[in-house]
Amino acid sequence: MPTNLSVRRPGGARILGVGAYRPARVVPNSAICELIQSTDEWIQQRSGIVSRRFAGPDETVIAMGVAAGRQALARAGVAADEVDVVLVASMSYLYQSPPAGPQVAHGVGATRAAALDLGAACAGFCHALAVADSLVRAATARHVLVVGAERMSDIIDPTDRSTAFLFGDAAGAVVVGPAEQPGIGPTVWGSDGTKSGLIGHPDSWLAARDKPDYWPTMRMAGREVFRWAITEVAGLAGQAVAEAGIQVADLAAFIPHQANLRIIDRLARELGLPESVVVARDVATAGNTSAASIPLAMDTLLYAGGESPAGAALIAGFGSGLSYSAMVVNLPPAVSAPD
Repeated sequence: MPTNLSVRRPGGARILGVGAYRPARVVPNSAICELIQSTDEWIQQRSGIVSRRFAGPDETVIAMGVAAGRQALARAGVAADEVDVVLVASMSYLYQSPPAGPQVAHGVGATRAAALDLGAACAGFCHALAVADSLVRAATARHVLVVGAERMSDIIDPTDRSTAFLFGDAAGAVVVGPAEQPGIGPTVWGSDGTKSGLIGHPDSWLAARDKPDYWPTMRMAGREVFRWAITEVAGLAGQAVAEAGIQVADLAAFIPHQANLRIIDRLARELGLPESVVVARDVATAGNTSAASIPLAMDTLLYAGGESPAGAALIAGFGSGLSYSAMVVNLPPAVSAPD
């Protein structure tokens, strides 16, 4: 007969704090236009992006992730030694080993935490948040630090008209901890490997090993990705709202992956969001920061000034893979804490 094993008492989980790091260098469209033979007007019409940030030599994926993680912990009121697990989502960390997770954990002071990397490209943050929610609800961990950190400028061809103007660098983080009532709704997620060629690198790093002048930068079939996003992502986002047991009118905010302003606004229309729902449009000044974009946009809504939304927020990540995930979360209160 199977042996009865004891388990820790499960409970709910919620986001306790949010942090972000934005590189110092602001790159306006004018700095991109000449390289792709375009104009500021063309870029804004296609993407809604006015500027983005590019990281400097010292603003590594690790350094930015640590800065965002420290801020999230401070705002959550959680000490680094109280963190049990650190999850790092990134598609631009270019070391096969060592993984980024243990380095970020060390950097924030969570020296005994389990730490690992999670790769799901632009859906990476939502995937990692789903894992963190499960860990806390199962009482496998009490506090989980989830970090999305990207240097997209390292993997983009600055002369490629399909990608050069879209992407930026940044990091965002949240702390997930226990709650009496669930603050993170059911995750709706999946993938479609038949469309893996729509976003990605044309070659592996092996192809560059014997070609000193070759660097396999990321490519994207923009029109096909746009059509996929507005047809598929709207449906899964609506399903996440339904599985959370609420209506779209109950939402305080919509924080999708900041891929493109046209996609964001179209998703809001497809979901039928009322005017009372604040829609995150951080992409205008941050660009597409992949796995960092949702926590970065959440930070902007809570701390950029003005009245911060309070209550339920629908978040949805989607991108290369193709991978996607969505859930409803309760936003943490905006608090004053040391940066």
